[in-house]
Amino acid sequence: MEFQEVVESRRSVRAYDAEKKVTEEQVREIVSAAILAPSWKNSQTARYYCVMGEGVRKQFAEKCLPEFNAKNSENAVLVVTTFVKNRSGYDRMTGEPANECGNGWGYYDLGLHNENFLLKAKDMGLDTLVMGIRDAEKIREILDIPDTEVIVSVIALGYAAKTMEMPKRKNVEDILKIY
Repeated sequence: MEFQEVVESRRSVRAYDAEKKVTEEQVREIVSAAILAPSWKNSQTARYYCVMGEGVRKQFAEKCLPEFNAKNSENAVLVVTTFVKNRSGYDRMTGEPANECGNGWGYYDLGLHNENFLLKAKDMGLDTLVMGIRDAEKIREILDIPDTEVIVSVIALGYAAKTMEMPKRKNVEDILKIY
């Protein structure tokens, strides 16, 4: 797929095909693309936790996601995204924030990684849904995620059960100011 086609065809999908399954190899290929995103002083703090096994996936959906997100992500693999806190945006020598954003840079860097994740998935014929409404502490408990990481999102990854239309987007003039 050409890059512009990937960008234009990516959608937030809320219905996944139960007959088509994502493989571990596909997840590895997608995360390999995510790794190529830039990060603060090459700190590479993004982390991914993939929930594929049917038993743990069911438990995860029931305990960690609200009912609507559990339903929206049914039949998809679930990927938890985190970042190591107090590194991206911090001075390596002093451990102090390098500017007023502090751990905001961890969120920023993870967002860059996640965009690569979403676009690579689409390029491979897969679809995604980024979910921010989740129970971080239950996720931390079930997946044994250390306290040194900030849990940010859960990405549903699978094959769309139906075609989604592009929602209305703002025009360039609405968001760009050139001086």
